[in-house]
Amino acid sequence: MDWQLVLAILPQVVIDGLVLGFMYALIALGYTMVYGVLELINFAHSEIFMVGGFVGVEILLSLQSHGWLGRINPFVALILIVLAGMVVAGLLAVAVERIAYRPLRSAPRLIPLISAIGVSFFLQDAVRLTESLWRNAFYLTYPSFAVLNRRIELGQSIDFSVKSIVVIAASLAMLVALQFLVKRTRLGRAIRAVAEDQPTASLMGVNVNRIIALTFLIGGAMGGAAGVLFGVQYNTINPFTGFIPGIKAFTAAVLGGIGNIPGAMVGGLVLGLLEAFAASYLSLFTGGAFGAEYKDIFAFSILILILIFRPRGLLGEVVRERA
Repeated sequence: MDWQLVLAILPQVVIDGLVLGFMYALIALGYTMVYGVLELINFAHSEIFMVGGFVGVEILLSLQSHGWLGRINPFVALILIVLAGMVVAGLLAVAVERIAYRPLRSAPRLIPLISAIGVSFFLQDAVRLTESLWRNAFYLTYPSFAVLNRRIELGQSIDFSVKSIVVIAASLAMLVALQFLVKRTRLGRAIRAVAEDQPTASLMGVNVNRIIALTFLIGGAMGGAAGVLFGVQYNTINPFTGFIPGIKAFTAAVLGGIGNIPGAMVGGLVLGLLEAFAASYLSLFTGGAFGAEYKDIFAFSILILILIFRPRGLLGEVVRERA
């Protein structure tokens, strides 16, 4: 074992893990907010994340085709596509709640879950059909900005791009803003009241349907932002992009404690770091028997272990108290 090599690449592994972890955390917030209010696992959230990514790439490709992309400040363009992705994905999440979940709110818990899976497949095929008709392709590449792709070198073994810093900073800002919204604002109090006891919140004058719709809006917006940042970071998007990151983000939500917003952040970061360590060190520790392609096994192995030994997650699951 070459321990000098292990230590030499450690800072780079941590940076890659943080970028991935913040991405998972943003997606996981959609799962954890909906579960905290409705105790529903919204498996369609991974496709809402994917739609946000397509919104970003379509705007950039349209600007590029009209010759405007080179005239816009890259950071202004990035803010524009993140906001657009958040708006579209948030509104889509509200529409999904209104059409697919609200009529089934009093049904047995398995039925909304099946509906969520159906919505997931519908959104995949809808995007694939739309992009096939519009561009005759549904595997799209994000136009790149030279300033965002510029590499920053710190020593011989630490190398990261400007866009990695942007992804971490943007994700951290949105996570902090969401935590402030839920804990320090009137809307946040209403969300927590509905999560605690819907009938009592309704008697106290809270519009339960409106608060639930706003919860989907916020969770969907976080997913849409993550979709755009994912596309910017990894350059490609397709209708199936959301599946694996969505499953891993769900794992992160369970890891941190489903329904627990700080838990989603912690779970995402832990999972991202573990996956980065697996991708970088698995081959070294096994003498080449296992490579980076086995890193996905870590996510699902962690999910199984958490469900067996600590089903409430690292920070504890947030559930409604029953009288």
